[in-house]
Amino acid sequence: MSGLDAIKHPRGDDLIASYKERFGDKTLIAFSRGKDSVAVALALRDKIEVIPFYYDYPMKLSFVEESLAYYEKHLFGRRILRMPDVAFNKHLRDGFLQPVRRAEILTNASLPRLDHPDILRMVKKQEGIEGTSILTATGVRALDNAIRFLSIKKHGPIRSTAGNWAPIWHWSKQDLLDAIESSGISLPPDYTFLPRSLDGFSYLFLIPLKERFPEDYQRIIEWLPLAPVEEKRWELYQRYFAQ
Repeated sequence: MSGLDAIKHPRGDDLIASYKERFGDKTLIAFSRGKDSVAVALALRDKIEVIPFYYDYPMKLSFVEESLAYYEKHLFGRRILRMPDVAFNKHLRDGFLQPVRRAEILTNASLPRLDHPDILRMVKKQEGIEGTSILTATGVRALDNAIRFLSIKKHGPIRSTAGNWAPIWHWSKQDLLDAIESSGISLPPDYTFLPRSLDGFSYLFLIPLKERFPEDYQRIIEWLPLAPVEEKRWELYQRYFAQ
């Protein structure tokens, strides 16, 4: 018996039917443009109404905008809602990669504290959704790691208390890749030069971006002027510690 065989929770169409019976014919998707969220969208396409939203950066990077437009046309057939990125909002409030000269400006800006429940409320308000009986679909899979396996085994793929559900919890990585390949839907350009879809501004992303998309890199510098310090940190690490 395989590990997944030991988990008796519903899967596939049975899981979608169970969700619809409990929460209605709509679901949110926190769409990261990564392979997991693309796979979730494919698994739900034509089976339930999907409302995708994206945690967006204010600098509007060209390759991100192009890929969002692509998925709007070829995957969702509707607009992907752009919502403030919670982590980036915190970065600005904390002065992350900001010079001292901007401290007074950022302090006086009184940026609001945002968390994920705030974003979900914004999405629901924009879509005219009342109440709380709608969950967010995620790309969590039981075989990703032991923690996720045990969590799904214990709590199931639908977690109303956490506000999310995992439509592809039973997929293997190969299942995921096969579904994307057979659909004809492309992964975003991030996968051609980044370790994964863009989700921050560490050296892992900054160095390849600087080479591949220099104009986007300059947009990042406008918002995070000390970003080159992160690159320098990596350079010094390689020079003195990675020998």
